[in-house]
Amino acid sequence: MAGVLLTVVVMTVLWWPRTEVTYSSSAPSSLVYDDQSPHFLELVHRYTLSGDHSYRMVIGRSPGASYGHWLDVDAALATKGIESTTWTESGVRVRFRTGHETFVPARFFLFGR
Repeated sequence: MAGVLLTVVVMTVLWWPRTEVTYSSSAPSSLVYDDQSPHFLELVHRYTLSGDHSYRMVIGRSPGASYGHWLDVDAALATKGIESTTWTESGVRVRFRTGHETFVPARFFLFGR
């Protein structure tokens, strides 16, 4: 019984829900948005205790993907990776290596949203 319990504890620790940032970008310092804050984009790979995983793109005012505007990203796109990000006054365009693109208007990530 102790061996089974120890195995369960070890597996729980090894597979505890965790995140890994697989891509990050920051708006150039020359680009100043209306909220006067720096902005960051991160692609986060999230693992769950059950072994499932998902990807989320987070755009916000703090690095570390802890808070901001987020979008779920299909694993088929995310696993291939992001090719580039282009920051403009109107928002940020993300181009994936698959050729897909997405544009997030600045109003969705300004002022701490």
